[in-house]
Amino acid sequence: MAATAAAMAVASPPSSLSPTSSDSSPSNSPSSSPPVILSPCAACKILRRRCVEKCVLAPYFPPTDPLKFTIAHRVFGASNIIKLLQDLPEDQRADAVNSMVYEANARLRDPVYGCAGAICQLQKQISELQAELAKAQAEIMNMQCQNSNLFEIICKQMGTVQHDQEENLPPPALPCYENPSFFFDEGVMGVAWEPLWT
Repeated sequence: MAATAAAMAVASPPSSLSPTSSDSSPSNSPSSSPPVILSPCAACKILRRRCVEKCVLAPYFPPTDPLKFTIAHRVFGASNIIKLLQDLPEDQRADAVNSMVYEANARLRDPVYGCAGAICQLQKQISELQAELAKAQAEIMNMQCQNSNLFEIICKQMGTVQHDQEENLPPPALPCYENPSFFFDEGVMGVAWEPLWT
């Protein structure tokens, strides 16, 4: 009996060494939930700095569009962009970022004039189109005047022709009862003339 109890004690490991159900459950282990990794914005990624929670550049330069910040940073610089955004209210920052990106694109295409060159070109196109529009309107007015004059001429000619036709009409024919032979035509009367006294 003593040997059997000793054999069972050797076969069963101590309770302190056996894993418990609470240790094996993944719900209570601290490594079960994946850590939340926040992707830095495109500006912080390009500048190689840590993107803080209240980064002023994060709402306007998402990590999916790094070219947007690259273009603006190349022309204005990161410090100027940050300073400009901090000086503006939040409802105007998005428009300011879009304006800076547009100006930077124009400056890269035309280093001398930048956005002013594009504006001058558009103003020139507007002036040319306005001149063409005025020319087309003048031609339309001229054609309308010609059509009205032609209509008046046609109406006058039609009135003259109608007047001439009325003057050249032959006189109306006399009625048949005014012909003297009508009264003496027996075929017309249908009966022969009889003497009034026998």
